[in-house]
Amino acid sequence: MTPGSGLQAGLKNRHLSMIAIGGVIGAGLFVGSSSGIATAGPGILLSYALVGTLVVLVMRMLGEMSAANPTSGSFSAHADRALGRWAGFSIGWLYWFFWVVVLAVEATAGAKILEGWMPAVPQWGWALIVMTVLTATNLVSVGSYGEFEFWFAGIKVVAIGAFIVVGLLAIFGVLPGVHADKASFGNLTSAGGFLPHGPGAILTGVLLVVFSFMGSEIATLAAGESEDPQRAVTKSTNSIIWRIGVFYLGSILVVVSLLPWNDPSIAKDGSYVAALNSLGIAHAGELMNFIVLTSVLSCLNSGLYTASRMAFSLGQRGDAPKVFAKTTSRGVPLAAIIASVLFGFVAVFFNYKFPDSVFLFLVNSSGAVALFVWLVICFSQLRMRKIIQREAPEKLVVKMWLYPYLTWATAALIVFVLGYMLTDTKGESSGRTTVLLSVLVAALVVGIAVIKEKVVGRRAVPAAEAEPADKVSVG
Repeated sequence: MTPGSGLQAGLKNRHLSMIAIGGVIGAGLFVGSSSGIATAGPGILLSYALVGTLVVLVMRMLGEMSAANPTSGSFSAHADRALGRWAGFSIGWLYWFFWVVVLAVEATAGAKILEGWMPAVPQWGWALIVMTVLTATNLVSVGSYGEFEFWFAGIKVVAIGAFIVVGLLAIFGVLPGVHADKASFGNLTSAGGFLPHGPGAILTGVLLVVFSFMGSEIATLAAGESEDPQRAVTKSTNSIIWRIGVFYLGSILVVVSLLPWNDPSIAKDGSYVAALNSLGIAHAGELMNFIVLTSVLSCLNSGLYTASRMAFSLGQRGDAPKVFAKTTSRGVPLAAIIASVLFGFVAVFFNYKFPDSVFLFLVNSSGAVALFVWLVICFSQLRMRKIIQREAPEKLVVKMWLYPYLTWATAALIVFVLGYMLTDTKGESSGRTTVLLSVLVAALVVGIAVIKEKVVGRRAVPAAEAEPADKVSVG
């Protein structure tokens, strides 16, 4: 392929809309919600509401900056300008690290489901197959990524929508042909009350659910490759409230209303499967496995896309090898994709060979990156608002509410969550272990950034490799 002149606007409006909707629905919602329910009971709804509010506020800040300055580097590029080169370098590489580890986690989760259906192919074989197929779709063009994600996300959205409708009909006793004896809103308070383990369980629940929200920011990275980036970011930002309200709070409300929170089947089969089984729906387990597989593939697809675009942006800014910023004639950052997927393959290998040592370290050391990203977005927005107002006030089409007070309050809440994680000492993947290892890796990356800035300096980016001026500058 002949070299290209940068990323291309290959994502259609329907792609962006579904990426934005599907981005908030991670596989963690299906897989991890049962442990949250066991920890906090029906009060897990407050945990989801608290984290959901946090995400809405952070996305509002990111939307403000990205609508004024749509770029493939998103919050990393904003941090670069607002806080300094060290910040853009550090958060960009940490975010890349987070997603390439996620590639291994999701590939393994998908492989387990596929092996259950077709055991003739070993689990590592399925992991290799799904990684290879999704790498191929990302290598073809951004449009092929968008098309795959459109259908993956579409299946998730339809599945959760149908689950909520069917569940509500059962709760109100009007679902034809189904006799759901346990289904009732009374389940919210019947088994030990709404907070059976006390108010403190709400914060413990927060630690369990916070990471299932990671991915909300993908739409702002993808907007840089759409026909109308500003419109795409604005639409995505404005719709985040109802998306979280419906898909997270709505579906979890249905789960804890269909069954008592302490029903053994929730822990045994998973919250959504147990809820469907309680209605006597045939093949509920296999149906949910298919939906989880779709979510896993969606996460893999978006994870590879996101990691490669962040690597591309870092390459453009001189913070990664120069080859990462080169694109093919189709506008695909070939080297950035290959580098991301290769690290993903290495992580998959570690997951199979050293699951309790090397891979556990990778997972724990990337676990708090989501909170670091959100914190950096807060501090970037505090500085970027003034820059936009000074240089191009007409681009301030999305505004953070109650600036700067709500921004400071959001940052304080994130710091509080990180601090509370330090009190969690249970297990090898405890909150304390995750925070301390993540801080260790973050300190290492920041150290490299500072040394690079002082000793090496930043190489100038040739104009031909840079994004168009209206995409990389506010003014």
